[in-house]
Amino acid sequence: MNLPPPETVRTKHHRVHCDGSGQVDAALGHPRVYYQIDDAVGFVDCGYCDRRFVLEGGPADSAAS
Repeated sequence: MNLPPPETVRTKHHRVHCDGSGQVDAALGHPRVYYQIDDAVGFVDCGYCDRRFVLEGGPADSAAS
């Protein structure tokens, strides 16, 4: 079974939140959780839906290179 890759969200903010909405209706998502992106890593993954938040210009931002 092939699963689609997790959604990647590029952001300028170190503090992000996720509720699972975006590709699905917010009512079908998960509880809202907050994450802090570490400068040394440049990204954080949601523990519920695996959505990845990438800091723009950070070490994990492939679009910056």
